[in-house]
Amino acid sequence: MIGVLLFELIVFVHEFGHFITAKKFGVKVNEFALGMGPKILKFQKGETLYSLRLFPIGGFCSMEGEDSESQDDRSFNKKPVWQRMVIVVAGAVMNLLLGLVLMLITLIPEEYFASTRIVYFSENAPSSQTLELYDDIRAINGYRIFTSMDLNFAFATAKSNEMSFDVERNGEYLHFDKVKFGTVEKDGKEIIQLDFKVKAVENTFGVIISQTFLSTLSTVRMVWASLVGLVTGQFGFNEVAGPIGMTSAISQAASEGLKTGFVNALMNLIYIMTIITVNLGVVNLLPLPALDGGRFMFLLVEAIRRKPVKPEHEGIVHAIGMVLLLIFMAVISINDIIKLFS
Repeated sequence: MIGVLLFELIVFVHEFGHFITAKKFGVKVNEFALGMGPKILKFQKGETLYSLRLFPIGGFCSMEGEDSESQDDRSFNKKPVWQRMVIVVAGAVMNLLLGLVLMLITLIPEEYFASTRIVYFSENAPSSQTLELYDDIRAINGYRIFTSMDLNFAFATAKSNEMSFDVERNGEYLHFDKVKFGTVEKDGKEIIQLDFKVKAVENTFGVIISQTFLSTLSTVRMVWASLVGLVTGQFGFNEVAGPIGMTSAISQAASEGLKTGFVNALMNLIYIMTIITVNLGVVNLLPLPALDGGRFMFLLVEAIRRKPVKPEHEGIVHAIGMVLLLIFMAVISINDIIKLFS
């Protein structure tokens, strides 16, 4: 239940972004809904119907003239194109802003942050044959490294224990093609062993502000890299999670955290929520039909051409996109359920 509530909170923040900017620009909002399917609770306030729907797998902000022609002066389609652009991307922006706030909350209790400068090698470390103490790691396998989160992601997604490294050493940038690491077997898989430690940086006001932005940026980059990896076949379909998988992850994070105390459970929840809200923001900005990014692309075309794409043509593209998106979500949800029971 807690997973469902927190997932819907993230959806609420997204839809509220559309809602508040629409109201700010004078667009008539017909309905603001949390969930999908039949209404189970509803009330009318002014011109807007507020509803809670049966299936907690999303939500929507229905604006006058958003998907069809309307002669109402306050309809979405009557507003200047720049205002419609702002309204369309506002949901994703709110998700990313929420991600920043949640990331800050998770980082505040930390005494130290891991940097990217090597200060220690374990005994007989294979990587020490190439890397040296005080090397600043700049990239691994071409993936730019800004934070320890980037470092962990690069190691987690590496396909071999021989990796390319770009480092800064004494002010000079160096590239090494085959930096070797040891491996251990875990659950039938070979896991690459990190055989060095990086410098710890004390938590100060300036450091936590920079770490908040850099860690959120790292999260955004991981989402993009994961999407690219999914398309190119680097990651398997089983590694994708839908709403059911996300709510399960939230609940599991809470359960694991409670084993070591309420504060740890809370921090686990907040961190998982950070990942999910940033994920939702990034994915919604993809230039695909039925997503906010797809709608933004049509508005961009309108701004360049100085005239809108015919509503019926745009509607067909979004309808096809919505059908494909629903099929994709259904397959992912079935996959989530299978993983839950297995």
